[in-house]
Amino acid sequence: MRTNYRALAIILGTVMGFFLLGGESSGPLCAKDKGSQVSSDDPTLRLYNLLDSKFSGKLDDFYVLADVVNDAQNPGQPQQHVISADYSKDRAFGKLNIHIRTVAQLTPAQLKTYTPKQIFAFAEDDTAKFTKTDPGTFGKLGDVYFQQTSGGGALGAATITSDVQADYDRYVTQYLMPALEKKAAGGSGS
Repeated sequence: MRTNYRALAIILGTVMGFFLLGGESSGPLCAKDKGSQVSSDDPTLRLYNLLDSKFSGKLDDFYVLADVVNDAQNPGQPQQHVISADYSKDRAFGKLNIHIRTVAQLTPAQLKTYTPKQIFAFAEDDTAKFTKTDPGTFGKLGDVYFQQTSGGGALGAATITSDVQADYDRYVTQYLMPALEKKAAGGSGS
């Protein structure tokens, strides 16, 4: 009789443990949700594939000149964005970091004299930073956007809006990808 109670207690304990630790579909022992599939046209996926195949999954010290924009605080004074990018496929968080700095629009003589790395260093302070972990639309879990606080202060975390997503996509597709593809093909790059 005593053996029956012991066997019943073990069975009940096992069943309770099963329900507490993973018997439900949302429990910790269930398969991880893969999430939605990423399109093969996704800019981040294409960038990661290029970096993994042509740069051995690592990118350090890469600089490229980007767009010219009007200074919102000083109308009529164009400014140039300069991008620094680093990547490591081995990082669990923040595989890709894109730093944006802003300088006054460069003259043709300055463009011939200085490298993008020197221009980036001259700017001193980041105006924005994108941290991307996994492929997909910028703003997924693991993505962080920083922008300069008012008055040109230090970077602070900011909300990822559709404009921020569009900026991220533009920097990746129009500036980083072409420069990296050129460098991978043996052309000059930063």
